[in-house]
Amino acid sequence: MGSGNNTNISNLIFIGLTDSEVIGQVLFMLFFLIYLITLLGNAGMIMIIRLDLQLHTPMYFFLSHLSFLDLGYSTVITPKTLENLLTSNKYISFTGCFTQMALFLFLIITEYFMLSSMAYDRYAAICNPLHYPVVMSTRLCRVLVFGSYVIGFSESLVVVLFMSSFHFCKSNVIYHFFCDITPILALSCTDTSDTEIMIFILASFNVIVPLITISVSYGSILSTILKINSTSGKRKAFSTCASHLLGVTIFYGTIIFTYLKPKESYSLGKDQVASVFYTMVVPMLNPFIYSLRNNEVKNAVIRVMQKRNGSKQFK
Repeated sequence: MGSGNNTNISNLIFIGLTDSEVIGQVLFMLFFLIYLITLLGNAGMIMIIRLDLQLHTPMYFFLSHLSFLDLGYSTVITPKTLENLLTSNKYISFTGCFTQMALFLFLIITEYFMLSSMAYDRYAAICNPLHYPVVMSTRLCRVLVFGSYVIGFSESLVVVLFMSSFHFCKSNVIYHFFCDITPILALSCTDTSDTEIMIFILASFNVIVPLITISVSYGSILSTILKINSTSGKRKAFSTCASHLLGVTIFYGTIIFTYLKPKESYSLGKDQVASVFYTMVVPMLNPFIYSLRNNEVKNAVIRVMQKRNGSKQFK
């Protein structure tokens, strides 16, 4: 990717989020805090789910993988962004750039389908509770998770292989704060129209198919909730659905705004704001939206702490 066969540029330069040193320091502190919360929240969720046997259910199995994905793509993007904000080193090699893009695409595409698997799990639990243990078997859960990773890996590999064959000579400046598809395509001297169409089709598939699954699942869930006679039961179910739908709306809203449009409509300011949301803010919010407001998780934390304290006393 970095050889002279396909590019006249050895390194790339990020324009970043700001040219102001003061604003850069403020953004550094803000993003560092967001990343710290993301690390603690998602790593904590994975640990609690792993340690507490009562959370070894399909829902928390999916949540642990969602936390892993959030932790992964936030880590792929945020540390380099923090370095760019605090230092004058805004360079990245071609190999490093395409590696960052490949890892980010792999993790973010996998999350699309992980969210749809979670929606189906909630549909099976609320709309078909008597058959839930049979429907959401361990085998099916593993197949859904494995399939999500396979789709994410395959699509990211295809996109990066296509893009790495381009000839880059226009400029070495990336008008973004990380190696994303659109700003990299803008640097190519090669005709990228066929690749853009392919990427648009893949992006549409990644968004539309999971969204249909999520919409149908939650539509059925809401229909079932409306039939519940208990007011408190309705309120509790609606609260759970609203939290999940909020996370899906934020995630897919920014993704659609950023990717499902032609290269010509790329806007540095608007796209960077949207990108900050889905690369940094959403991974931080997901543990709160999906898990930390859940009494089961709070009780699991208490059990794990009590067990740990009991072990220390026994020693």
